[in-house]
Amino acid sequence: MFRADIQGLRAIAVGAVVLNHAGVPGFAGGYIGVDVFFVISGFLITSHLARSRSETGRINLRDFWARRARRILPASFAVLVASIVGSFIWIPPLLREQTLRDAAATALYVPNYAFAVHGTDYLAETSPSLFQHYWSLGVEEQFYLFWPLILMAVFAVSQGGRGLLAVVGVIAAASFLACLVLTTVSQPWAFFSLWSRAWEFAAGGLIGLLLMKRERIMPARVSAFAGWLGLGMIAAGVVLFSYDTVFPGIAVTLPVIGTALLIAADADGERRGPRLLLGTPPLQFIGRISYSLYLVHWPILIFVTAALGADYFLPWWATGLVIVGAVPVAWLLYRFVENPARTSPRLVGMRPARTLALAGTGSAGIAIAAVVGLTVGVTVPLDGGRTVQVTAPSDPPIITSFVPSNMTPTLYAAADDNPALYELGCELGFSRSTPLPCDFGSDTGTRVVLFGDSHAAHWFPALESIADTDGYHLQTHTKSGCASVDVRLLRDNTAYASCDTWRKEVIADLRADPPDLVVLANYTNPEFATTNDKTGQWERGLRKTIDQLSEVTRVVVIADTPDLRVNPAACLAEHLTTAKNCGQPSTVALQSPGRAAEVAATAATHTPLIDLTGYFCTPKWCPALIGNTLAYRDSHHLTATYSAELAGVLRPQLQAALGG
Repeated sequence: MFRADIQGLRAIAVGAVVLNHAGVPGFAGGYIGVDVFFVISGFLITSHLARSRSETGRINLRDFWARRARRILPASFAVLVASIVGSFIWIPPLLREQTLRDAAATALYVPNYAFAVHGTDYLAETSPSLFQHYWSLGVEEQFYLFWPLILMAVFAVSQGGRGLLAVVGVIAAASFLACLVLTTVSQPWAFFSLWSRAWEFAAGGLIGLLLMKRERIMPARVSAFAGWLGLGMIAAGVVLFSYDTVFPGIAVTLPVIGTALLIAADADGERRGPRLLLGTPPLQFIGRISYSLYLVHWPILIFVTAALGADYFLPWWATGLVIVGAVPVAWLLYRFVENPARTSPRLVGMRPARTLALAGTGSAGIAIAAVVGLTVGVTVPLDGGRTVQVTAPSDPPIITSFVPSNMTPTLYAAADDNPALYELGCELGFSRSTPLPCDFGSDTGTRVVLFGDSHAAHWFPALESIADTDGYHLQTHTKSGCASVDVRLLRDNTAYASCDTWRKEVIADLRADPPDLVVLANYTNPEFATTNDKTGQWERGLRKTIDQLSEVTRVVVIADTPDLRVNPAACLAEHLTTAKNCGQPSTVALQSPGRAAEVAATAATHTPLIDLTGYFCTPKWCPALIGNTLAYRDSHHLTATYSAELAGVLRPQLQAALGG
């Protein structure tokens, strides 16, 4: 049964998403449009399956899956293939490998899990995947696979009714609990996984089952108000939520309940309700092409941005115009692909088994093409065709104006040029709170402890080289995103409780068994729990850590490294002959709340501060490429290569801190 209010609601949902992606002011929470779609899907699919069971006495799985395949796959495959082709034209070669990996995962209906495994932060990703918007289609496709099986199992042991409502309710409750727990433990998994999102589909399913049992869920006198309230809840989420909102978590209940309320309230076509707005021709048109618009808007945005270059920023009004231009493209996709695939007599009359076989063949073919493309993508040379003289680090640094063919690490290898601590499991992840010391060098030599977050870890290659040369016993205590500075931090917008526990326990261990020297190093622009006076927080926290440790041993602080704000490898891949463009003015790269605090705290506690900024920046410029060495593996982490090269510079200052 067609419902104009749901068609209009689709328009509201897709409009919120695309305007959010375009960065249009007022739509910071527009990502909740996907949650609206999930509730709508749960309502329609559950109603269809339950009605089919009621009318025919069975659920025809193959027929259901074939219908879903005709509905979503042709348009999805068309955009997927076009995006793969476009990636070879506009996506920088350095990013093409990950792009094609994501394409293969998308073709196999698991892009959401690919993003979860990589820890993608959908709400804050600075270099988003070309196929990142397909995550929600992955969730829906997985829902379409498992939901009819669950309903069939319930029907097999009961006649439906209250038993079915109870099972759907239990699934919703369990999934909602998983959503709340995962949001605090691993936000990417909470955001992308089916089991933390299933309750949103189930919420719509419960409304569908209730409406099958009765004509209306609520009295007519309150349905109009309830409908407008539901629409208002969705609008409130779009306007009030932002990238800083802890999501999904408890916040996702606002759009989910709002959507469920609107669907339930307007079931009888209440003329005073939101249908007055949702039934208007413009919203009906956008609702009709909403699926196609969702598919095409994101690659168009990505391609336009990529064509302009990584160092070019589009204002929101320009991206808004891009979105307007995506509407006719979406209509063409709807007119010539999506709608014909759904209504063509030839396709509709095809046996379900054959439809599913074609769908599987298409998926496999696209996945194989993406994998083959991987072998082509990594053969493109990424250098300026010339070499430069190999030199030792210097103050000021030697700025190379092009990407040399003897650069180390190469642009392809930059992202994986990590300290050995990661491979050895010595760099603790976000969930672990128990200290795990790792020992290197001499067992009996002077004991030096490296203590801090990943910015401490990126100094490990230099310190390990020094330890091997001077016979030190090097011990590491490092944890991702967790500063050794005593300050409250956030992780994925939630309290980083494991960090506080870990830091306290490491300090207690070091006080109980003091080393000869503790080296503190940290990222000075983290996600603070309290945004007021960040510099003051950092100074007080660093002084507190130093005071606790200096009572039992010597302490030295390594000043933080520059933050280039953009991925230098990706930038250099676009500027092979103009490499200087990938650096930043010193005033930008050296701006962070904790940098001045380090100077103040070490001066107040008479603690040595090793500041090697002169080896990274001139007074005016901080380059990404120094001599023949790529200094950064991302915007602010050193490559293991450059860290090791700085051992000779760091060594005398470390010896001085030890009193040598």
